[in-house]
Parts: sequence; C-alpha cells; structure tokens
Amino acid sequence: MEKVEFIWMDGQLLPWNHATTHILTHTLHYGAGVFEGIRCYNTEKGPAVFRLKEHVDRLFNSAEMLKIKILFTKEQISDAIKQTIAENNLDACYIRPIVYYGYGVMGLNPEGSPVNISIAVWPWGTYLGEEGLEKGIKVKISEHKRVPGKINQAKICGNYFNSILAKTDALDSGFDEAIMFDTDNFAAEGSGENLFIIKNNKVITPKLNSVLKGITRDAILKIAKDLGYETQEKDITKQELLEADEAFFTGTAAEVTPIRQIDDKVIGEGKRGPVTEKIQTKFFDIVNARDENYLDWLDFLEK
Repeated sequence: MEKVEFIWMDGQLLPWNHATTHILTHTLHYGAGVFEGIRCYNTEKGPAVFRLKEHVDRLFNSAEMLKIKILFTKEQISDAIKQTIAENNLDACYIRPIVYYGYGVMGLNPEGSPVNISIAVWPWGTYLGEEGLEKGIKVKISEHKRVPGKINQAKICGNYFNSILAKTDALDSGFDEAIMFDTDNFAAEGSGENLFIIKNNKVITPKLNSVLKGITRDAILKIAKDLGYETQEKDITKQELLEADEAFFTGTAAEVTPIRQIDDKVIGEGKRGPVTEKIQTKFFDIVNARDENYLDWLDFLEK
C-alpha cells in the first residue's frame, strides 16, 4: 500500500501513521462496521469521483441497517472525501470510508461505544491486474457460499469473512479470483465483485438475492442498455455459467474485468469477448469524462 500524507478521522485530518485505533475497538472484535469502496479518476476534465452520491447513500443505508448513527451528514462526508483527496494532492485514488464502533464497551451489545468514521485515500491500480483487463482472468468456483437475505445489501465488515476464505483458496489453487454460489446453488458473485455473463448477446447478471447491489453493477446494466443490448437479472445455474459466451466481473476495485476461464473450462474463446470489450471501453470512457452523456456520474474536485 502506498502511503499518503493524511487520513480523515472524525472530522480532522491526521498524519497517516497517527490514524490509529484502540485494540479493544468494538468492531475489531465483532465486525459491526460498514464501509465503502470508491474511486477518483484523473479525467480529461480534472480529478472526479465516480458516483459519489450513490456511494455515500449506500454507506448511510448500510449503517442504518446495523442501527449505527453516523454523526455527520451525507454532505459533510462527501465534502470530507473530496477534502482528503485534495489535501493529499492526488489526481486519482481509491477511497475507503469506514464507520465503526470504537473503544468503550465490550460484549455483543455495542450500546455505549462511540461511533467513529474515517476516510483513507491512496493510489491503487486495477484490483485484478492491468493485464487482466485485456486478457481476462482465471476463476475458481468456490466451496464457500453466499447466504441469501437483506443483509447482503449492506457493505458490513463482518459479511466478508467467507469472501476472504474464497479468495485465499482461489489464490492458493493458482487462480486469480473466486466465484461464489448461494445456498440454492445459483451463481452469486466474486469474492468482492458482481458477476455478469453474456449469452447470445444478452447481458445477464444474478438477481438481487444473495448479491450486493453494486454501484458499478448498476452502471453496467445502464451502459449495456444504452449500447443496445438486452439485459436480464436472473438466477444463473452452474451449467449456464460454464456455457456462457463471455463473462466478466464488475466493482469499484475490479472495474470491468473479463473472465477467460472458470475452473478448467475456457469461457468463449479464452479471452476478452467482443460484448465485454464494448462495455468495458464505454465504462472507461465514462469514468475518464470522455462521454458527455454521463457527466452526472462524476463529481469533479475543485482546483
């Protein structure tokens, strides 16, 4: 991780190495915190945060689901994100806000714990590798499951324990990433990405049951429709997954990453497919402010 100068914590900017918390922080022990992953791009019109409003809305919605009261407004958090980027003199970066119960009480009931919030930013390239964006990645079907339910619509720290297991198992087995199925044996998502397949030029993604309502996922569904493709949200069986013409992951970190192989099955021609490439190209045009029709998805920083 590339250090920068400041991290925003509870309303003030602290030096990177001073942005610490107590070992008895409640969320560290029980996982009851919420977070976001956001990107700022160095666009042709200047630095801009991609879909900032939607990310901040989801942060607050996730906190509400855990009954965590954030002691700042959405506008204050949005401004703090832009301030943190500017104070660190970054044109492009990954952004990680996190809301958590701090030091004060122990036991499952968090009542009495302070609610803390921090915002860290740092330079971070493509999560699954620059080469993966062009050539695609190898993915393993994981034995670890996604459990259906409303809780999946929140980015809760503790929700990611099975994603960690799926990811590390995939890496240990020589793959780049995992695909997780739900308890009904339908394809759900990657360890930290939403999943899409292409079949007969139709863009298909798992319906919202055991998967996160990803903000990039939402963007890709709109992009695909605007490009003239039919889209569908449905349960995807293992057979449908393996017989797909193309497949790709989406997410703030992963952006749009093609999948060339699942287990020992080559997907399509074993490389980025033509539909994936069109969607990916349009996505990068949008986040780099090269498409005037989507400028409302970008929150530009003042210079």
